[in-house]
Amino acid sequence: MLKNARFLISNTDHKKCPPPTKPEFAFIGRSNVGKSSLINMLTNHKHLAKISGRPGKTQLINHFVINDRWYMVDLPGYGFAKVNKKLKADWDKMIRDYLTGRENLTAVFVLIDSRLPPQKIDLDFIQWCGQLEMPVALLFTKADKQSHSKTSENVHRFLDEMERLFVEAPEFFVTSAINHQGRDELIQFIEENVTEWYGAN
Repeated sequence: MLKNARFLISNTDHKKCPPPTKPEFAFIGRSNVGKSSLINMLTNHKHLAKISGRPGKTQLINHFVINDRWYMVDLPGYGFAKVNKKLKADWDKMIRDYLTGRENLTAVFVLIDSRLPPQKIDLDFIQWCGQLEMPVALLFTKADKQSHSKTSENVHRFLDEMERLFVEAPEFFVTSAINHQGRDELIQFIEENVTEWYGAN
């Protein structure tokens, strides 16, 4: 059960993140993919992560502590073109340094808009994670915005691309922040990984 969620700290330097004494789960995706809404749905907290209609709102590494047992991390979205090049480069470096520098990072949840066919920017990011042997899971968002058959079609097209890039597709979940689809399965997946992390540490 996810009983307690509270904001901990925001920063731009992975070296200033909380001590790596708890397993950590990072959430990242293309700008405006519904990341803040999904985080709020998972935690049953309407305003834990700030929601904005303007892409690129998240500009920091935001840490939340869940049940005092694990960290949830809200990362800036990738691929937002309307910020200046220096700021984008700074974001990219911040994200890269965080993802490659956190020893307690247990899973990187990459959010994919289930309404769209496979997007090159998502495939490229996941391939980069794979090359660095990061533990990736896919969260297909906004499943309530279209028919089940259309969501299923787009999810399978994306998974086909994953199998073309990797030996097998990553673990995946189909979610909706509106009707809580996928919430129980995702929390169970996280809790199993939390238990495993503590067992190994």
